Amino acid sequence: MPEFPDIEVYRTALAERIEGRTLARIRLKNPFLLRTAVPPLDATTGRRVTGLRRIGKRIVIALEGGLFLVIHLMIAGRLHWREAGAAREPRNVLGTFEFDDGNLYLTEAGSKRRASLHIVEGEQGLAALDPGGLDVFAIDEATFARTLRARNHTLKRALTDPHLFSGIGNAYSDEILHAAKLSPLTLTSKLSDAEVATLFDATKQTLFAWTGRLREQAGGKFPEKVTAFHDEMAVHGRYGKPCPRCGAPVQRIVYADNETNYCARCQTGGRILADRALSRLLHDDWPRNIDELG
Repeated sequence: MPEFPDIEVYRTALAERIEGRTLARIRLKNPFLLRTAVPPLDATTGRRVTGLRRIGKRIVIALEGGLFLVIHLMIAGRLHWREAGAAREPRNVLGTFEFDDGNLYLTEAGSKRRASLHIVEGEQGLAALDPGGLDVFAIDEATFARTLRARNHTLKRALTDPHLFSGIGNAYSDEILHAAKLSPLTLTSKLSDAEVATLFDATKQTLFAWTGRLREQAGGKFPEKVTAFHDEMAVHGRYGKPCPRCGAPVQRIVYADNETNYCARCQTGGRILADRALSRLLHDDWPRNIDELG
């Protein structure tokens, strides 16, 4: 799922291409993409784009007259830009936003169709779609600490809770916790003030660095290869590969459709965290410490 760095790069790339331009029309290839009925789809026709925003993991296209297009890409949704006159459109298109100088395509791989488009009117309508998570770049350390400790969750859950923090998901929470040298299963109530300060700095630095890195990789072009997995990542998606800090093999906890990646030596004092499926299967053969794997 595209997260803060991906959404920010999308936002700036879109601003460069469509801000100030007129939306000719929106064509839906899948009617289930649109999740609202009022205002109607044709109310957007002929309106000029006045700005681009981010709300959590959502991209907001502001139109004149107080209308907003709110795009949530979910897991497999992606955006693509084609200049006017381009011969081919991308595969798996759900919707096309037509402008005079090009088209913005919303695609989604697979068949689950989770990506969504909302059309809302006014700031109040937009606020109704905001889960309320705080932007870590807009708060101080005290606010971060207070928000983090408001509920006694694991660090992984707290960082990825959209009602607490804005735009952080599975991938970058792994990278943040590795940078902070903290276990994903540490309870927020157990953190010292020093650990909170370290986590706050790691969160901002990780998101800032990756936003810059992804923007540099795009090289001024529209970001076409948005993914949650990058070779430069420290632990996310790198199960079994060496930790770039200590060389120990990266570990994982698998749950539902997601997994948490971490370095046992750097983050958990060498302890291997229980994986629900494998630890139940292996019982006493489940390794408890990173050194048992050697």
